Amino acid sequence: MNWEAISFDWNQVRAFLATAEEGSFSGAARALKTTQPTIGRQISELEGKLGVTLVERSVKGPSLTEVGRDLLDHVQAMGEAATLISMVASGHSQEVSGEVTITATDLLAAAILPGILAPIRQSAPGIRMHIVSSNDIQNLLKREADIAIRHVRPNQPDLIARHVGDFRASLYASTDYLERAGRPRTPRDVADHAFVGNPDPERLIAPLHNQGVPLRPENFVMSSQSGVVVWELVKSGYGISMLPEVLCETQPGVEKVLPSLPSLQFPIWLVTHRELQTSRRIRIAFDHIVRGLGDAAKKVD
Repeated sequence: MNWEAISFDWNQVRAFLATAEEGSFSGAARALKTTQPTIGRQISELEGKLGVTLVERSVKGPSLTEVGRDLLDHVQAMGEAATLISMVASGHSQEVSGEVTITATDLLAAAILPGILAPIRQSAPGIRMHIVSSNDIQNLLKREADIAIRHVRPNQPDLIARHVGDFRASLYASTDYLERAGRPRTPRDVADHAFVGNPDPERLIAPLHNQGVPLRPENFVMSSQSGVVVWELVKSGYGISMLPEVLCETQPGVEKVLPSLPSLQFPIWLVTHRELQTSRRIRIAFDHIVRGLGDAAKKVD
């Protein structure tokens, strides 16, 4: 350990982390129960110790610099470690009990969440997890869920949101389907194939048009609001669909269609209410899911 390299203190790091997560100095001050000038001073001291600028100040509020964004993952890991240290020191980490409700899209809930939630059962077996599989946005302010996994950042000020990474999606089909219908060689060829997907085909047609694929509503031979159903239709050989790479790259019998076509990116946000600050069971679940989703987002390079 290079002790001389650690020239800052935790309060400075905590002020920077709270500002990044809350989006403002005032929000950070409320979260940490201190004053806005104190937050600004602590961040300035941290910048002085590190010799870099972490936050740009403007009339529109603070924004992270490129260096600040680069350091954010490491600072968030420090925050999670500090929380777990406090829990273990108080003797409560294994004693936490109660229900945590998690909401996610049906495909993510069925195909990705099970592997992510396993460590929670090991570290806090008293936590009971209730999973709400829904493609609708649940209202955390009304306590319909404790933690929500979303693809857009919420704008409610009383919610805490963490961007945990970006999932990539590409066109996939079953090997059986491609051997039967032929493998496309160009973006134009893709438009001659059958597709399965959401009942609103424009959600996929528009971005594919931007990539030179002249897809039409008539291409969609089957559709469903359920991501799980679409996934099963693809595996059964009914056609092509846009699906997460983290799911498809490990699935035997499913292959990427026209690999030269650029992937689409969609963000993953983990959202919770302010009870995260005081509820140990929600904090433990939240931190585990942050790490799990972050790792999943990095699996497919």
